[in-house]
Amino acid sequence: MTDDRIPVDGPDDADCRDDDSADAGAARRPRSTDPLELGFTPRKPVPWLAPLLLISTGLRTLLAVLFGAYLDKRELQNAFGDGIFRQVGPDGGLWLDYVADLGDGFNATYSVAYLLAQPELEVDGHRLPRARTLVMGGDQVYPSASYAAYEDRCKGPYQAALPGTPPERPTLFAVPGNHDWYDGLTAFLRLFVRTRDRHFGGWGTGQSRSYFAVELPADWWLLGLDDQSGSYLDDPQLTYFDAVARKLGPQSRVIIAVPAPTWVKAVDHPTAYDSIDYFVRTIVTPTGARVRLLVSGDLHHYARYAGPDRQLITCGSGGAYLYPTHHLPERIEVPPRDTLSRRASRTRAYDLMARYPEKARSRRYGWGVFGRLPLRNPGFGTLLGGLHTLLMLAMAGVAANRASGTEQRLFSVPLVAMLMVTMLGAAFFAKPPSAGGKRHVRHWLLGVGHGLAHVALAAAGTWAWLSLPFYDWSWPLPAAAAAVVYGPVIGFLAAELVAAYLLVAGAFGVNLNELFAGQGIEDAKAFLRMRIDPDGTLTIYPIAVDRVARDWKLNPDASPTASWLAPKTPLTPHLAEPPITLRP
Repeated sequence: MTDDRIPVDGPDDADCRDDDSADAGAARRPRSTDPLELGFTPRKPVPWLAPLLLISTGLRTLLAVLFGAYLDKRELQNAFGDGIFRQVGPDGGLWLDYVADLGDGFNATYSVAYLLAQPELEVDGHRLPRARTLVMGGDQVYPSASYAAYEDRCKGPYQAALPGTPPERPTLFAVPGNHDWYDGLTAFLRLFVRTRDRHFGGWGTGQSRSYFAVELPADWWLLGLDDQSGSYLDDPQLTYFDAVARKLGPQSRVIIAVPAPTWVKAVDHPTAYDSIDYFVRTIVTPTGARVRLLVSGDLHHYARYAGPDRQLITCGSGGAYLYPTHHLPERIEVPPRDTLSRRASRTRAYDLMARYPEKARSRRYGWGVFGRLPLRNPGFGTLLGGLHTLLMLAMAGVAANRASGTEQRLFSVPLVAMLMVTMLGAAFFAKPPSAGGKRHVRHWLLGVGHGLAHVALAAAGTWAWLSLPFYDWSWPLPAAAAAVVYGPVIGFLAAELVAAYLLVAGAFGVNLNELFAGQGIEDAKAFLRMRIDPDGTLTIYPIAVDRVARDWKLNPDASPTASWLAPKTPLTPHLAEPPITLRP
C-alpha cells in the first residue's frame, strides 16, 4: 500500500496537541510539519485510475443511485431548524468568496485555501480584502465522504490556512456535491450543519441544513440548493424555500449556488436542468425577484456564459484535477428545447464569454496524458500488465503446437473469456461525458476500436514472447518469467495505448473526464471573490493561479490568524478575465 502523504519542510521537534476549536488551533501553532502536530495528514492527489479506487468508487456510485432515495437525510432536516441568515459588512456592503471541488491533493487545495485566507490580495491592480462570507460549492472531499477524509483533505488544510478567527468573524456555508453524498450526507452534516457553535478553521459554520438562504446587502439573496446529486429537490427543502420566497420581491436579486452546472450538462443530458428550472419557475419567479447569477462547481475549470437575464458561472477549480475547457459549446440554450422545462419556460441563448484555462492551453494539457497517466496511476499499469500477461499466456498456449491436449484446453477457454472481457470492457469504457447521457455510434466505434487495439497489442506481445527462450522452459517457469519480465513491459505499453485512446476519443468528446482525471493535473486553479456594494452593484473577480505551490515551509508569522504554512515560492494570482459587473 503506497503512502500518499505530502512531505513538508520544517523543524523536527513535535508536540502533539489537538483541539476542535479555531481559537485553540491558533494558540497551538505547530512547531513541525509532523501530521500529529498539524492535526491532519497532507495527502497526495487521488489516483483516479487506481484499480481499487475505480471499483470502490463505482460501487459507491451504484449504491448512491440505487438507495439514495431510501437514505435521504434531507427528509430529517426539519428538526435542525429553519433559519434564514444575514451577512453584511461594516460599510453596508459585503465581500463574498466562492470555491468548489476542493478536497483533493494538499498542494492544490492548500494553495487555494492559503489565498482565500490572506488578509488582502492584490490581483492585477485590484486590492481585494478577505471575504466575510465563504461559500463552498460542492465536493468538499474526494474520492468519497468520510470524516477522516474531510479532516485530511478539506478541514485540515483550511484550518492550517486560517487557524484563528479574524476580527470580521467570517462565516462558511456549504453545498453538498455528489462526492459529499456517497455516505448519505452523514459526514457533511456533522461537519457543516450547526448543532452547536462550530468552527471550520477561522470560519464559523452557521447553516442548519444541507441547503441554506442568506440575505445579503441591498436586497441580494444567496440560495444554496441540495438536489441529491441531480436527483430531485425534496419537499422539506421546497417548503423551506417557500418561506424564504415570502421575503423576496420585485426589487430582489438572487444568486443561486447549485451542485453542478446543469446548463452545460443539458447539452448531452437534456433533462439535467429540470430541477433548477423548476425551482426558479415555481419558487423565485412568482415573487418578481430576478435570478442574476447561477454558480456551480463539479466541472473543474472556470467558464462563464452570459445571457440577456443572468450569468451562468462554473468555477470548480478549488483543488481537484483539471477538467478541459476546449470542448465547451460556444452557445447553449437554457432550458434546452424539447424538454418539460422548455414547455414551461422560455428558452434563452447564452454565449460562452470566458474560460480558464484558455482553449489552446487546455488542448496542450490533453497531450500530457502519455507522461502523466502512468506516473499518476502506477496501479493502473500494473493491472493492465497482469491482464495482458494472462491474455498472452492464453494466446501462446493455443498458438504453440507443442501444447498437449490438456494444455490446449487449459488455455483455449481462458483465451475466449479474456478476449470477451477485453472487448466488452473497452466498449463500455467509452462513455458519454455526463451521467445519463446517451451513447452514440461514436462511443461504440471508439470502444470497439480500443478493444481491437488491445487484442492486437496482445497478439504482438505473444509473437515476441514465443520468439524468446522463456517459453521453452519447464512449466510453470514461463509463467514466472512472464510475470517478472513481460508484465511490467506490456503494462507500460498498454497504459500508453490507453493514453493514446483517451487522446483520440477526447477529440470526439468521449472520455474527456478520464483523459484529464488520469493525469491528475494540479495546476490552473481558480475561485471567485465577489463584492456587493451598498448601492446593490455586484462585481465578480474570477481569481486564477496558473501554478500551485509544491514546497511549503512553516510560517514565521506567529499571529493567531496567520497561516501555519507558507509557499516557498510565492503564489501569483491573476484574473481569469476582467471583473464582471452586475448593476441593480
